[in-house]
Amino acid sequence: MTLAPDEFAPSGIFLNSATLGLAPLRSVEAMRDFEEQRQSGTVDAGGVDAFVERGRAAFAAMVGRPASDVAVGSQTSQFVGLVAASLPARSVVLAAEEDFTSVLFPFLQADLDVRLVPLDRLTESVTESVDLVAVSAVQSADGRVLDLEALVEAAAAADALTLVDVTQAAGWLPVDTLRADYVVGAGYKWLLGPRGTCFLAVDPSAPALPALAAGWYAGDDRWDSIYGPPLRLASDARRYDVSPAWGCWVGHAPALDLLLEVGIDRIHAHDVGLANAFRDGRGLGPGNSAIVSLPCAPDTPARLAEAGVQAAVRAGRMRLSFHLYNSVADVETALRVLG
Repeated sequence: MTLAPDEFAPSGIFLNSATLGLAPLRSVEAMRDFEEQRQSGTVDAGGVDAFVERGRAAFAAMVGRPASDVAVGSQTSQFVGLVAASLPARSVVLAAEEDFTSVLFPFLQADLDVRLVPLDRLTESVTESVDLVAVSAVQSADGRVLDLEALVEAAAAADALTLVDVTQAAGWLPVDTLRADYVVGAGYKWLLGPRGTCFLAVDPSAPALPALAAGWYAGDDRWDSIYGPPLRLASDARRYDVSPAWGCWVGHAPALDLLLEVGIDRIHAHDVGLANAFRDGRGLGPGNSAIVSLPCAPDTPARLAEAGVQAAVRAGRMRLSFHLYNSVADVETALRVLG
């Protein structure tokens, strides 16, 4: 059984949400309507703001923050770059050496002392010399889930800031109690959005970030901030907003509504249950992730593709990811194809 079966129509068996989530029907219809309006020249530009604010509020609910703490943008690295730019020169940044590069590169290119350790040693490596810890909540390559509570506690004890990327977590893993200083998440994977939406939650107690990409959409009154000085940015996290790709937000807001309607706790149980059913079929012990990574023979991707199963190869291993539109039948087919 899938969750929200009337919303999805995959071609074959889709086990690749860690790369790109499926678009629900309501999102496709909303984007089609928008494009038809654009075709006819009847788009209400100001009306798109309502979709942006729906998206902002939905993500805020998922991470347990008020909407005023959330900025909207387009890419993870853009927001991580703001955090990197906020740090004094030679600040010590601790990160996982195997993490996704959108978390690492913004710090590595700056004048910072970046210390990389294996993920399983990250929390124990937080010392008083560390100024900021940056890490993904769930690893892209293999789906490992970090103990975020332990990390945040260790960072607080060392008086270090925390940046957590929830791109591979938000949408299936409950993160509403995450108390990191900065929480960033791209919207096109488990959050089922078009590529081109991203969020940044900034704790009010965290140091302010430089509004390096400030534009009219970051204005206190955005439609009265489109010409001339003086600088008049929003007083809350909207000051970090980037002018939205309108069609993307028109499509993403309905998808986020759907996830909240179904319920993240319910999705979590469903996704991890399917992943564990697959793991059991492969003779593996149970895990706590919606992503399963396993060794694969060179012909494995072709065999899966021939059977209509979409997955991915990451770091030399087969990666399968299970989401609300997957079912036990999908698990059984993948197991049968893999032998």
